Amino acid sequence: MTREEVFERVNEVFRDVFDDEDITVDEETTAADIDDWDSLEHINLVNAIEEEFDIKFSMGQIVEMKNVGEMVDIILSNLE
Repeated sequence: MTREEVFERVNEVFRDVFDDEDITVDEETTAADIDDWDSLEHINLVNAIEEEFDIKFSMGQIVEMKNVGEMVDIILSNLE
């Protein structure tokens, strides 16, 4: 799966979790960029991403994620 394909699927998950069809995330997107992205929504987002890609993040990976680009890096490493 390419990085672009992962981003397409991640964008869909963000739109579903935050119930906003206008959301488009990129490499630098952080929680500060999305109004409703709080700690509870972060848990929902992580769960939705894990389901979408059939992966499981470690606690260390979740803590490491500083932006969506890093999330995509971790997703790609889990898919290898």
